[in-house]
Amino acid sequence: MGIIVNKENDKNDTLTERINTELRAKIQNTSDEEDPDLVEDADYVKDSKKTGRFGWVWAVLIVLAILSLISIVFF
Repeated sequence: MGIIVNKENDKNDTLTERINTELRAKIQNTSDEEDPDLVEDADYVKDSKKTGRFGWVWAVLIVLAILSLISIVFF
């Protein structure tokens, strides 16, 4: 069974063209900044913080937890 999809090419073309021009303008405006990939503009990272200088402590704790689980199971 198939589904027939009718596209209105004129509306899609104008929408695509408008989106492309907005993205080009945004990229040109942010080309001088240090983050040209626009990651900081995403909504899900808007309120997040950068990793602090003690982020390595979490990695050490995770490794120690894994080692303790391995030692409990196998020894």
